[in-house]
Amino acid sequence: MKFSCEKLLLLSAIMTALRAVASKSPVSLLEGLLLEALDGKVRVTGYDLKMAIVTTVPADVESTGKVVLNARLFGEIIRKMPGQHVSFSMDSDLSAMIVSEMSEFEILCSPASDYPELPVVQEDNSIEISQATLKKMISQTNFAVSDNESRPIHTGALFETGGGELTIVAVDGYRLALRREPMENDVGSYNFVVPGTALSEVEKIASDGDDDQVTITLAERHIMFSFADTVLITRRLEGEFLNYKNSVPASSTYSLRVEKSELIDSVERVSLIISDKLKSPVRCVFGDGVLKLYSMSALGKASDECAITGSGDDLEIGFNDKYFLEALKAAPAHEVNINLTTGVTPCVIAPVDGGNNFLYMILPVRLKAYEN
Repeated sequence: MKFSCEKLLLLSAIMTALRAVASKSPVSLLEGLLLEALDGKVRVTGYDLKMAIVTTVPADVESTGKVVLNARLFGEIIRKMPGQHVSFSMDSDLSAMIVSEMSEFEILCSPASDYPELPVVQEDNSIEISQATLKKMISQTNFAVSDNESRPIHTGALFETGGGELTIVAVDGYRLALRREPMENDVGSYNFVVPGTALSEVEKIASDGDDDQVTITLAERHIMFSFADTVLITRRLEGEFLNYKNSVPASSTYSLRVEKSELIDSVERVSLIISDKLKSPVRCVFGDGVLKLYSMSALGKASDECAITGSGDDLEIGFNDKYFLEALKAAPAHEVNINLTTGVTPCVIAPVDGGNNFLYMILPVRLKAYEN
C-alpha cells in the first residue's frame, strides 16, 4: 500500500471521518480510522456502530491496500506535518511510514480485515435536496431534539415528505420546532426519524452552495446522506413519534406581530440576571402595542419593553428564556406572529403571512405569586 496526496485534503478527510470514531470503546478498532488506497483516491472511514462517515480525496496511488490506524494519532501527525504533500507507505508487517519533507513517522497499524463492516444501503428509495436548504432546516430545528434517553424516538428529528415538500420536526417535551421547504421533485410519501447527533454532523458536512445537492437514501434500518465526496450512514430511530399535528393549537385568541430582532434583544437583556444556577422564567405581559418583559433572581430584577402590533389584553405568560430565544433565533423571518390563548397554553411562533414554512411552539412556565 503506497500513495501520496495533498496534506490539507487528507487532513480535512481525517477530521470529517473522525466525528464518527468512538472516543472510548471495548472494541479498540472502533477508535481507529479505516484508510483505503484505491485507484486514484484514498478513502477514510470512521464508524462507531451507530454512525459511519466515509470520505474520499484524490491521490497518486502506487499500490492499493487498506489498514486501520489510531484515529487521533494519525490526525495529529498529518496536522503537524510541515509540507504540502504527504507520502504514506505500509509494508507487510503492518508498519506504516508517513513522510513529508524532512519529517518522518513510523507507526504500527491494525489489519483492516478486523474492522467491522458498514451497513449496506440499497439506493432504492431516495430524496434529493439542496445541501444549503437541508443545512438551514437542520440548524433551525435540531436545537429542539430531546436529550432524554427515556424516549429514544424523540432524540431524533422526524422527516416527512409528501406533496412536493420536505418537513422536519423536532420535539423535546417542552417545545416543538418545524421547518418545511418545497422539493424540486415529488418523491412520494416517506416518514422516518434521524438521530439528532447524526444530523449535527450532516449540518457540518453540508455546504452553503445552492447548487450542491445531497441525496438521502432510505433503507429498512439505516439512512444514508450522500454528498459529493462524503457519505454519512446512520441508523433509523424506531418508535412512535409525537403526533405533532394534533399537538399544535388549531386557533388562538391573540395573534401579535413583532420585529424578531427587537424581541430577541429585549429577552437577552432581561436574561442577564438568569443563569443555569439561578433559573427563573421571563415574565411577559402582552399589552396594547407593547410587550413588557420582567425577570427576577437572587442577583436582582430586570425589566424591558418591546413594541408589538396588536393587543394581548395584558395577558401574562412565563417562558424559559433559553427556549424562547432559541425559537426566535431559528425562525427564518424578520417579523413573526406570536399566537397565544391563555397563560398556561402553548405559545406558537409562526409566519406573519399565514404560511407554513416554519412553526415553533413553546410550553409556558407557571409564574409564582411572588413573580407577579
